[in-house]
Amino acid sequence: MLAIVDFSPQHLDGIIAICRAENWPSYLEDDTKTRGALTAPGIKTVVALEDDEVAGFATAGSDGAIQAWLILIGVSAAHRRKGIGRRLVEEVFARTGATRIDLLSTEGANEFYASFAHRVVPGFRLYPQMSPRRSGLA
Repeated sequence: MLAIVDFSPQHLDGIIAICRAENWPSYLEDDTKTRGALTAPGIKTVVALEDDEVAGFATAGSDGAIQAWLILIGVSAAHRRKGIGRRLVEEVFARTGATRIDLLSTEGANEFYASFAHRVVPGFRLYPQMSPRRSGLA
């Protein structure tokens, strides 16, 4: 049976396993840093558990009143196509207390996000440590 729960430290290894499978290196370098990213002030992380196994997770940041940002969502390959991703987005959004949520999508995920009530707006991901030349903006 599927349950969506708030993150607790016992979920960390399962989340890191999903990040490893997705090749998300920022979440693999340091367990303490990853736990901090999942629990920092203003952050809400929810975990999908199926028979006590971490099947997926979603993390959002929010001002708690109006705006939220979907930071990361992952569902293990063995648990995909069961509606878990949708449940995670709905739950993390509801638990932020915000009235809207913004996100950046990756190639292949647009159809999933387009299935929610939405409006498309342009966006950027800024990397202050990267020079404009290195980012292709010369």
